[in-house]
Amino acid sequence: MNSSKTGREKAVSWLYYAVRIATLGLVVMMFFPQLSPARISELINKNMSLFTSGISYGGLVEQCGRAFRQGWVQESSFVILFVSCMLICIGIALAAAMSCMSIGNLKLKKFGGIFGIAGGVLALGGLMGIQAAYSQISLTDRPERVVPNLPTVNWVIFLVLAALVLVLSVVIQVLLPKPDKEMRFEMESKYKLFLMFMPFAALAFVFSYLPLYGWRYAFYDYKSGGTLSSENFVGLKWFTMLFENAATRDDIVRVLRNTLAMSGLGIATSWCAMAFAIFLSEIKNTHVRRFVQTFTTVPNFISWVLVYAIALAIFSTDGFVSSVFVNMGIWDTGKNMLMGSDHIWLKMLAWGMWKGIGWSAIIYIAGISGIDQQLYEAATVDGAGRFQKMWNITVPGLIPTYMVLLLMSVAGVLSNGMDQYMVFENPTNTSVITVLDLYVYKLGIVGGAIPLSTMIGMVKSVVSVVLLFAANGISKLLRGESIV
Repeated sequence: MNSSKTGREKAVSWLYYAVRIATLGLVVMMFFPQLSPARISELINKNMSLFTSGISYGGLVEQCGRAFRQGWVQESSFVILFVSCMLICIGIALAAAMSCMSIGNLKLKKFGGIFGIAGGVLALGGLMGIQAAYSQISLTDRPERVVPNLPTVNWVIFLVLAALVLVLSVVIQVLLPKPDKEMRFEMESKYKLFLMFMPFAALAFVFSYLPLYGWRYAFYDYKSGGTLSSENFVGLKWFTMLFENAATRDDIVRVLRNTLAMSGLGIATSWCAMAFAIFLSEIKNTHVRRFVQTFTTVPNFISWVLVYAIALAIFSTDGFVSSVFVNMGIWDTGKNMLMGSDHIWLKMLAWGMWKGIGWSAIIYIAGISGIDQQLYEAATVDGAGRFQKMWNITVPGLIPTYMVLLLMSVAGVLSNGMDQYMVFENPTNTSVITVLDLYVYKLGIVGGAIPLSTMIGMVKSVVSVVLLFAANGISKLLRGESIV
């Protein structure tokens, strides 16, 4: 009996592995436009994924206005398609919930099986709805205007995966024994922590790793609105262009100079946030400390557009500071501190520190609260003053945190943002304020040179990774500690 029970448990475990793999495949197909089974007509944007088709009806029929007015296709067909995609998305979400519950106890697994069965039914039902919508569209009198085309391969793969989820969920429900009524829904702590981590891992994948798929544009002679094919494949043309074209080479050198200079100033003054946090923590009056912390943190939530508006109100020709200085005879009439390239790097550093020093100090304040208070008490007994305790206890306690943030800053030395420099840029300072991110934006979005800008961004990412590992190696060599 025990042997039979063990064998059943092993079979259920293997079935759960199969369900999780099938669910993962459905999730991937839901977000990749190339794998969507819902693009049943050329009227549907080729960049529409199954998920987007199920949550945005306006996006789904964006290119169908004329077809609806001319009667080439019925709007009800796209309503059916939209509802079907929505059902599939809900079904995949239920299947994913079942996969999460499968790492709980018996009662949680049994309850999750219901989600798996419902998810499989909804996914298959939605898939049949897509087939019905395609059948209606294919019967139009003007097929050349609509171009009905069911992505058969994607449709079949989706059908197989959804059927696997449904069938295996039913089998698992049959094989699992009935839990006791007194049993509670439980899951081990390590699995709970894993599930809490999963959304952040998914977001990191979507926003940090999935965009790497766009690197392929660096190897094609691509124009906006065009397609990628063997005909416009150019290999390493854009990589060699940086060295062969003198104008592009000079621009890159100038932009790198600006980027490294402003990033270097930021790294050189990165200790200011730690010093600010230390002095802030030394304020004994709680109300004053909270006011100062709030007052210095709020600017972080102000957009750079509003920051520039503040700067304009203060330092422009008609700004109140400029007006006061002109009236006092310190400045000449018409003085505008926002124009010109004099000391522009220091100005950008000052505005950046004003906006971010309070926010950057939060992590150091948290680190200070974690320092053992007995160390301060022992130092007081030994006769140490306030500054001696700050220098010999607080600063050493914050050094590990500072080193981690410093390593991250070194890794992002080529990525110092674009918003600040875009709003403060003008014809008189563009040559010294344009950083790499702003240059890539101008090159790709404004100038339309998407392959070249993609290549520059690609090289920047690779260099950033190399700098991270180099800085980490130096830290491990000097301090014996690393973050990677």
